[in-house]
Amino acid sequence: MNKSELVNAIAESADISKAKAGLAVDAITSAITKALADGDQVTLVGFGTFSVRERAARKGRNPRSGEEIRIAAAKLPAFKAGKSLKEAVN
Repeated sequence: MNKSELVNAIAESADISKAKAGLAVDAITSAITKALADGDQVTLVGFGTFSVRERAARKGRNPRSGEEIRIAAAKLPAFKAGKSLKEAVN
């Protein structure tokens, strides 16, 4: 399912226009993005939790030359599915 299909499903389910559903999807993704950028986590009970995980710096190897390289530390967005979502999928 892509974004336009999600917007259509929300519009139909909530009995609102596609334009309003599109604004709602954009608002949700913006709010989640801003919260994660600020270092917060977003928990939607029954659905899951969006959070930021830190990946430590590490050494890697250039596959072409074989020389050792340093891979910088990074912050990565993560999602942990909630109980209801897990049960719905299984």
